[in-house]
Amino acid sequence: MRPFAIPATLLVIAKAPIAGFAKTRLTPPFSPRQAAGLAAAALLDTLTAVRASGIQHLMVAWTGALAEAEQADALAAALRDFTVVPQRGDTFGERLANAHADAAHFGLPVLQIGMDTPQAGPELLARSATHLTMSEDAVLGPAADGGWWALGLTDPRPARLLTEVPMSTSHTGDLTREAVRRCGYRVHRLPILTDVDTYDDAVTVAAHSHGRFATTFETLTAATPALL
Repeated sequence: MRPFAIPATLLVIAKAPIAGFAKTRLTPPFSPRQAAGLAAAALLDTLTAVRASGIQHLMVAWTGALAEAEQADALAAALRDFTVVPQRGDTFGERLANAHADAAHFGLPVLQIGMDTPQAGPELLARSATHLTMSEDAVLGPAADGGWWALGLTDPRPARLLTEVPMSTSHTGDLTREAVRRCGYRVHRLPILTDVDTYDDAVTVAAHSHGRFATTFETLTAATPALL
């Protein structure tokens, strides 16, 4: 625990960046291993931002074999600063809800994010978590594709409703917002971010980030003649 930290828990939902397992919608134009390399870069940027955010408790809900991942050594080193728990559940909604419940064991508000928005820097994460500590509001970060990149709750009970929200649709963000509102919470809107699913998404995110993801994307694009 960091004594001067923001009294909240930041939870990252992550999957091992393994070829054929992560970022499959980037193939083509990239090979499965190149797509996994981009996923690894995005996750490393995310973990770096989280560590620099000043938030008190850091947790990762993980799925997949770390030893088989791209950048496995770098990821293992970064994860030493986190409490790592396995993802639990058959559906993505169940895994999100269960991870939120695990993170709530610290007894503090929980800000849940994914690994696909490496442009979400420590300042944005800190502001988002601080809002949770200063109000009873929930926070929701809409994604440009209609989903969401961040969900923050002061009480873990509304997270159970994620099991009833269709995931990965153009209405997931709106449906999540309404589900939280039905529990009696006001929902504070965070900035809209693009998460990396497709090549066009990667272009947008690389242009708005300055870490490993942007560098890896630039290198891979330069090495792929079809993209020049």
